[in-house]
Amino acid sequence: MQRPGEVVLWHDLECSSYAEDLPLWRELAAAAPAGPILDVGAGTGRVALDLAARGIDVVALDADVELLAALRARAGDAPVETVVADARDFALGRRFPLVLVPMQTLQLLGGPAGRAAFLRCAREHLVPGGLVAAALADALESFDAETDGLPEPDRAEIEGVRYASLPLAVVDEGDRAAIHRLRQVAPPGGPAAETTDVIRLDRVSAGEVEAEATAAGLAAEPARRIAATEEYVGSAVVMLRG
Repeated sequence: MQRPGEVVLWHDLECSSYAEDLPLWRELAAAAPAGPILDVGAGTGRVALDLAARGIDVVALDADVELLAALRARAGDAPVETVVADARDFALGRRFPLVLVPMQTLQLLGGPAGRAAFLRCAREHLVPGGLVAAALADALESFDAETDGLPEPDRAEIEGVRYASLPLAVVDEGDRAAIHRLRQVAPPGGPAAETTDVIRLDRVSAGEVEAEATAAGLAAEPARRIAATEEYVGSAVVMLRG
């Protein structure tokens, strides 16, 4: 059982420092026609707040109430609207020129049926000629046989309490990749408490998503690429036109 605020804390610690994809989202948002863009799986606003700081109106959608509450508090007067909804089942009554699906959100939807549901929703929320751009993380490549050791843990200290999240392994489960992380909480002068967190990502290629998108009435354009770094795996970004 996580204590109040820990959902936001761990999300920030494990996700917020990733910035390698931001230039692509900025490029796509700047090229999009006028109107707000939709950020699916917005979390605490890593992408939404970056774009809003550049004067771009953003509708941030996420299923987690706590994460969106943190985003709303951080947004202040920035042009960000938050919507609590499941990416597989949302009806906003409006259309967008651009729908962004950063990081591994598309791989958290429960396989082909979940992706198909999202793609139908996305198509219904696009203006004519609008674009869906969705990233697919190369999850299993981060711990292959040639990896030289494990990544350094993500660390933070808040009011004297030290937090650390250490990636342990990526386990091939066939149609999914299970990412195991060790979370540690060390209060001042006390022993550290440890828990294990596991996130399972659907294993799916850009070509498979493009085929699913075609079945949903979207047209695939050449995918873009976000390069890997020493700290982060790379990703393919499928580009789907309404």
